Amino acid sequence: MPVLRIPTPLRAYTSGQSEVTVSGANISEALTDLTNQFPTIKPHIFNDGGELRPFVNLFVGEHNIKDLQGVDTPIKDGDRVMLIPSIAGG
Repeated sequence: MPVLRIPTPLRAYTSGQSEVTVSGANISEALTDLTNQFPTIKPHIFNDGGELRPFVNLFVGEHNIKDLQGVDTPIKDGDRVMLIPSIAGG
């Protein structure tokens, strides 16, 4: 199954886990599985309309899903997906 890497600021919503095994054939299904396992993470990833928040970046390997097929990007067993929130400040 694919593995989703959780950044430090969001680990409080995954019981401290830095990596979560998820199921799904694409990013959308993997995120659905993640939010089913850890419902409190959902508002940090999705907006009220159920869309991926604009500051959430997901990478399959070295490739940003925004440069691929978005949440429809296929994934397979053994893939490592990294969730990286954008950081703003100055």
